[in-house]
Amino acid sequence: MIAALAACGSAPVGPGYYRVERGDTLYKIARSNRASVQSIVRWNNLPNPDSIEVGQVLRVSPPPGTATASTSAARSSGAGASAGASAGASAGASSSSRSAAADTPSPSSTASSISLIWPASGNVIRGFDGGNSKGIDIANAAGTPVFAAASGTVVYASNGLRGYGNLLIIKHNADYLTAYAHNRALLVKEGEAVQQGQKIAEMGDSDNDRVMLHFELRYAGRSIDPARSLPPR
Repeated sequence: MIAALAACGSAPVGPGYYRVERGDTLYKIARSNRASVQSIVRWNNLPNPDSIEVGQVLRVSPPPGTATASTSAARSSGAGASAGASAGASAGASSSSRSAAADTPSPSSTASSISLIWPASGNVIRGFDGGNSKGIDIANAAGTPVFAAASGTVVYASNGLRGYGNLLIIKHNADYLTAYAHNRALLVKEGEAVQQGQKIAEMGDSDNDRVMLHFELRYAGRSIDPARSLPPR
């Protein structure tokens, strides 16, 4: 269940394949190759459609003996990956709004192997429910510092995912991602390594009706309750 990978560089890829470039999203790749997001996820056995990366080689046409992929880019836009995280990540961005498969909560015990700190001070105004809420919402004043909940690499830093505003996604290891949405300002860039507790953004209300941080934790592409991995306060 591993997508075809190749080292970053300019080496050509074969017919029916595409090498991910900076700024790509799964939706953009699907549309350019007249395929659906769902088909590309299936052909490449992507465990987390929110986390494509620069240099990754993806199959973008049907493998021999399979049905032809849908040519409707509009259809693919409605079934892309969720931010939660990542959200769509471009090199690592995701494609579009929400993927039902990516949003299925995994057992709560999976969160025990990552230790997080609170990404911002403030009041938790909405908790995780695995359905309408894929994370927690922390309210405070505009400009409140947003911190990396754990060390990792920034795989998405942009505002291309509808409903999340200025969004950061940090990849911590092969299994875990965290997402930080609605920021006023992003202070780190894609590809940058960050340390736990490092200031990465400022709280805001981008693509939202109030100032808050929407914070998500993902395990193997599935949203899980971040409160289970955060210290009491």
